[in-house]
Parts: sequence; C-alpha cells; structure tokens
Amino acid sequence: MRRLFWKFFAVIWLTLTGSIAVLITVLAFLQVVPFSREVEQGQQTLTLDVAARLLEKQGLGAAEAFISEAARASTPVLLAVSSVSSSGECTQAPAEGTRIVRNGDLCYRIALRERGDGPFSRILPRFVPWLSAFLAAAIAAYLLARYLLGPVEHLRGGLSALAAGRFHVRIGDRVGGRRDEVAALAHDFDVSAARLEEMQKVQQRLFHDVSHELRSPLSRLRAAIGVLEQNPAKLDAVMGRMVREIERIDGLVGEILTLARLTDQSKDGLEVQTLDVIDILDDIVADAAFEAQSRDIRVTHDRAGAFVAEVNGELIYRAIENVVRNAVKYTADHTQVSVISKVENDRLRITISDQGQGVPASELGQIFHPFSRGEAAGTTGGYGLGLAITKQAIEWHGGTVEASSGTAGGLTIVMELPKAPRSGVSA
Repeated sequence: MRRLFWKFFAVIWLTLTGSIAVLITVLAFLQVVPFSREVEQGQQTLTLDVAARLLEKQGLGAAEAFISEAARASTPVLLAVSSVSSSGECTQAPAEGTRIVRNGDLCYRIALRERGDGPFSRILPRFVPWLSAFLAAAIAAYLLARYLLGPVEHLRGGLSALAAGRFHVRIGDRVGGRRDEVAALAHDFDVSAARLEEMQKVQQRLFHDVSHELRSPLSRLRAAIGVLEQNPAKLDAVMGRMVREIERIDGLVGEILTLARLTDQSKDGLEVQTLDVIDILDDIVADAAFEAQSRDIRVTHDRAGAFVAEVNGELIYRAIENVVRNAVKYTADHTQVSVISKVENDRLRITISDQGQGVPASELGQIFHPFSRGEAAGTTGGYGLGLAITKQAIEWHGGTVEASSGTAGGLTIVMELPKAPRSGVSA
C-alpha cells in the first residue's frame, strides 16, 4: 500500500497546486487583487484622515491640493470639501465616510464621493476571488474524483458482468498505464475472470463428455434389450454384454464422483492417515510388473527409503496407480517403465517414465484435464479421468504434478508430495 499512498499524496498535492495556479491566473487575467474591497476601504479611510489633518493644520488650500492629487492617483480616492454654516452641525458626530474639521473660526465637512464606474465594478472585486477559488476547487475535485474513482467504476462494472455470467469481461486495459495497487487489483480481477471463464468451459466440456461417455454404453444396453425382446432365447449371451456395460457405467460414475469430491473446495469426508508412501508405491509397482509380463515389459523401481506422511491412502494409491498403469499401457512392447522415488527436503519426488509415443508439447498442459486422452491414446479405452484425478489428489495433499516429453520419445510424469497435507485438512 505504500506505493498507492504516495501516489494519492502526489495526486492531491498536484491537484491543489494546480487549483492555486488556476486561481492566480484568473485573478491576473481579470486584474483583480484579492480582498481589494477591504484594501480600497482602508485607502479611503487613510486619505480622508490625511485630508482632514491637512485642513486642520495647514488650511483649505493644502487640503484641496492633496484632494486633487488623490483624485489623480492610480487608485483614485474622490473627496469633496464643503463649509458648514451651522454651528450646531459642526459640533455633531460626523457620519460614516465624512470628517468635520474646524480651522480657526470656520468649520468644514470632508466627505467621500462615489466613483462613476457603476455598482457592478464595485461588487465584482468582492466576488471574483471567491468565484475563482470555487471554480478551481471544482475542477480539481472533478479531476481527483475521476482519477481515484474511475478504476472503482471499472471494477464495479466488471463484477456486475461476472454476476451476470459474462466471464469474458476484462478491466486491466482500462486503468491506463498505472503501476500501483489499483492496477494490481485490476490484474487480479482479470486473472479471476479468466479462471472463472476457464472453469465454465471445463464444466460445459465435462457435461458434454459425460453425456458422450454415458451414451455409448446406454445405447449398447438398449440394443441388448432389443435383441432380448426379439429373441428371449439369447438371454445368456446378451446378459454378459449387459453386465459389462453396467459395470462400465458404474466405473465411469465412480470416477466422476471421485473427481467431483476432489475438486470440491470444502473437501468434506476426506481424512488422512499416517502411512509409508513407499510401501504403497512398492505394491503398485509389483502389481503393474506382474500385469506387464504378457507384453514383455519390465517395471523397475529405484526406491527411496521410508517416507512416512499424513495422506489419504485411497487417494494416493489411485493417484500413483493411474500414472503407473498409464505408463504400462502406452509404452511400447519389450520396453521398460522406470519408477524412481527420492526424498529431498521432507518431500517425496516420484518420477515415472515410459518409452511410448509420448505426448506433443502442445498437449502436455491438457492431459490432466478431464476426459482428455490425447492423440497417442487412440482407442485403448478408459475415460480420460485418471490423470485428472491424479492431479487433483496430489494438489489436495499440497504437492505438484508435472509432465514432460523425453527427447527420444515417451512421457515422464513427476509427482512431489509433502509429509503433511496443507492446512485445513482433517486428520
């Protein structure tokens, strides 16, 4: 917040400085002196007092000469001298703007005369400084409010768009060249909007893929029922097909529920146990090696020592098993699948490499998406949910999953797992 503080300070300071400059410019253009009316009144009072003193001490001639010079000054003061005939009036208190002066046996009145420039010229100097200050303050307030509240309006519009389901809206390009917390907030909004847009697309794609995956076994079940309706004698032959299709649907629904449970931010119902992950890895490698013998594939494990961690055993087993089985499935016959486990800085690093066709670099970021099989998968079966479950399960434990292609082909997946899951997970 320090950068934003100094930016606000600079904006307010420059705005106030600019408003003062506008005020001075307006006053200079109109040739108006601030508080000129008060200055003029003080000058008139002083001139009136001097004229009265001259009349009293030096006589009528000196006073008239001074009055004549005062009328020709750059800021003229007009005075009038008249004799007072009544002795009673000479002893009365003078009215405002007048002086009663006695010189010998004679009595005189000195009074201010109104200038002939009209009332507007006398009123204008009073209000021009205040009008100028009001105008300058209004301009400064408008510019300041526009600068400070403009991004808030953009953010409000963006949030309204998100609330309406328009996740394509971005506001980062509307904050100009700002490099402060406001720009960072706009950037975070854009990132959040992009994430929401991506999640919406994933959800739509998930609905489409689930519908597609369920349609095929349901169609085959419908066909089997049709066969039975036409020829009930084929019950035994068709029953096996129906059981397989039902098992396929059940397996797909189970995978989807597992993925949904992992993507749920609340993670209700997922508990952890204290287990040795290396023992789990050994069991998975042993099972995979036994099944791979039919294709003359060797599954090796360069194992680390014990790695006792707080994990959800079922999720970790499925996460690692999905990767190992994929490696065995897609590696070439008469090749090898390498599994390397290593403990570094209280984190277990598992590297699984195969010698299959690999995955193009453009598809590496997609293989962890639900129902993503890639071109190399062909028609080998599966739902395309295994690696998605792996990624969610490992990240739920606070770990990471990365995929890369080897220079000679094949795919390498690296999983890292901490000893304890992230905070907020029930034990």
